[in-house]
Amino acid sequence: MPRIIGVDIPANKRIEYAIQYLYGIGPTLAKEILKRAKINPGLKASQLTDENISAITTLIQNDYVVEGDLRRMLAQDIRRLQAINCYRGLRHRKSLPCRGQRTRTNARTRKGKKQTVGAIRDKTQRRVAASNADAKAAAAAAPAGKK
Repeated sequence: MPRIIGVDIPANKRIEYAIQYLYGIGPTLAKEILKRAKINPGLKASQLTDENISAITTLIQNDYVVEGDLRRMLAQDIRRLQAINCYRGLRHRKSLPCRGQRTRTNARTRKGKKQTVGAIRDKTQRRVAASNADAKAAAAAAPAGKK
């Protein structure tokens, strides 16, 4: 497995797809990098020479923001939005969608598992819930043990 900027890329894939395993490099950027490095995109990653790997690595490090630096930049941007208390920062802080999507229904990815709030419709479940609440109230009101 060739290693580029601290990431092992799969050896059995074509290089144009293998370098997309780097965070921040997509299909268009991968083709552009290979074109500038003068490497055949159809070449398998295992067939790369050390010169090819070093050419790709220097090109990426000098001209593009990828991996840890890109993650750090994105985290800083979100922290900045939260610090200035703008709308997007508040939505990030509350883990809600930032880009205007509805939240009355859906938005489960950001909000997490659904939590039902409100009255219990089934009478038997209502009685069980009421008896549990009474038991907790009685335990709290009882003296803490006399000597």
